[in-house]
Amino acid sequence: MIVLFDMFGVIAREQSPEVMASMSTSPEFWGAYWAHRPAYDRGDVTAEEYWALVGHPPLVELDVQSWSRVDDEMVALLGELHAAGRRIALLSNIPEDHARNFERTYEWLDLFEVRGFSCRIGHAKPEPGAFEWCREQLGGGDILFVDDRLENVRASERAGMRGHHFTGIENLRACLQSTL
Repeated sequence: MIVLFDMFGVIAREQSPEVMASMSTSPEFWGAYWAHRPAYDRGDVTAEEYWALVGHPPLVELDVQSWSRVDDEMVALLGELHAAGRRIALLSNIPEDHARNFERTYEWLDLFEVRGFSCRIGHAKPEPGAFEWCREQLGGGDILFVDDRLENVRASERAGMRGHHFTGIENLRACLQSTL
């Protein structure tokens, strides 16, 4: 079985509240930030276009910083799976600036057989095309998709994958032991 991981909320932590507060405390800012995020994640708009849509001068560096914390326990689990010969892959909704930062910063990305960054594949979860792209790149087979967002887990299941709603590493370990 291939284990296909989401990044944010699973391997990388959720957005840093402290950095978010330094970006803005305005509800209007955050409403626009999230409303236009899918197009940015998918690569449909550049960073400059995205921030113009948000209505704010670009905050690319702070935005990247806000998403850059990782869970060391999860990174260790990736290493364990890889060392045991398990096939692992990644599917993440991520804009290009963030993807480049992760690739420069984190060598553990090399553990993944396939990296499906939404900005590069033209599809963002929960769109079926994101899961279809991964399945094609992985050559089909039995795939377990791990994500903290239930809507994405359900979308993966509709695409013919198994799904695991990530709520913590211990539940994931139990799931992996029962399915691998």
